[in-house]
Amino acid sequence: MSQIQIDITKEHCPMTFVKTKIALAKLDKGDRLEVLVTEGEPLENIPKSATEQGFNVLEVSHVAGNVHKILIEK
Repeated sequence: MSQIQIDITKEHCPMTFVKTKIALAKLDKGDRLEVLVTEGEPLENIPKSATEQGFNVLEVSHVAGNVHKILIEK
């Protein structure tokens, strides 16, 4: 099992989930993706969209300021 991280704090919807989905496509089943996002749409939409696409959202947590971490398992 491996884990990679992407920082999409400077991106805006819909690019936030597009970049998340591209990163997930590169992973093997059981691998994890840590996504750094800002508050608002990305924080609300990425966990919801990932779950709808069949991925496992393991954690959503506050990092610092308006940055949050979403941990997704493929």
